[in-house]
Amino acid sequence: MEGNPRDWSTPDGTRRLPSLNALAYFEVAARTRSFAAAAKELHVTPAAISHQIKALEGHLGVELFVRHHRKVNPTPAAQTALPRLQDGFAALADAVEQIRAHSEAKWIITVCAEPLFATKWLVPRLHRFYARYPEAEIRLQASLKSVDTIRGGPAGEATFRQAGIDLAVRFGYGEYADLDARQLLGVALVPVCAPDIGGAFPLPSPRAILKQPLLGDSTSYRSPERFGWPEWFRCTGIQPSEALREQRFGNGLLALEAAVTGQGILLASRHIVQAELNTGKLIIALDRELPCPFAYYVVCPRPATERPIVHAFREWLFEEATLCVSSPALGKPHSIGTSKKRISDAPK
Repeated sequence: MEGNPRDWSTPDGTRRLPSLNALAYFEVAARTRSFAAAAKELHVTPAAISHQIKALEGHLGVELFVRHHRKVNPTPAAQTALPRLQDGFAALADAVEQIRAHSEAKWIITVCAEPLFATKWLVPRLHRFYARYPEAEIRLQASLKSVDTIRGGPAGEATFRQAGIDLAVRFGYGEYADLDARQLLGVALVPVCAPDIGGAFPLPSPRAILKQPLLGDSTSYRSPERFGWPEWFRCTGIQPSEALREQRFGNGLLALEAAVTGQGILLASRHIVQAELNTGKLIIALDRELPCPFAYYVVCPRPATERPIVHAFREWLFEEATLCVSSPALGKPHSIGTSKKRISDAPK
């Protein structure tokens, strides 16, 4: 009958549900068995609870509570419906949370990089990415697994998927099957040290450096191609002895800290130790570069590049790399040696 509150049919034949607000009020009142307690939990007045319950009873055509002076008891009909109604509200909450999580996930990206690069190059620049994309969340992982030990690097998309990584900045060959890979930064290594160490040899030369404590990063020994002190000296025409004095560290961050604290001379990329050179914590002991067979590559599964956040982060990385490479030569004001040349071009 038209106007009958118990007629739940709509013109298209679907059922017309009661107000969700009224159902929510009913659930709390039935659970607490008190309109006053329900009002306190929902931050409304007991009169508002009573009004919503009466409207719901009129809609359903059944009494839901037996009223007492200080409490209410759910009727059998209410007790029967309550568990399923609570399950329904839980399902609604889960659905809303899934929608929210999906929306938030659009702007979350998990990035993995070699520890030295992540700490000294990437993290100091992240504030500029957040200024451009304040809704973004970068979940950064630092791992030596981002350094190639063989050609081909990671196995492919499955490796990224299993690790939950969207994008990696790998230090390696750049040969990554089934992955989208672009070179971010080339690497050339120069000897750097604390100013106090540099003062120990006012006339720098490869032989003078050979007599100083040398610091090494085991990263340069993880692959068949070597790019450590023996290679640097050989390119200058010096064949180092097997008794080369080198203190080797497990990762670049440890080796860098040793250099900053004056424990020896380290081969490093001037782009990675930019802050230390600019502040004078490090100086270039001899401006002779050793070209590195490795470079930094931005690597990600091809489907990931379709996500706006991945695309935005990748393009931002290349913008930052362009700024880094185009900046004035680093370390010049504090450098001991002043003639810049690649070691491969140096006289023997």
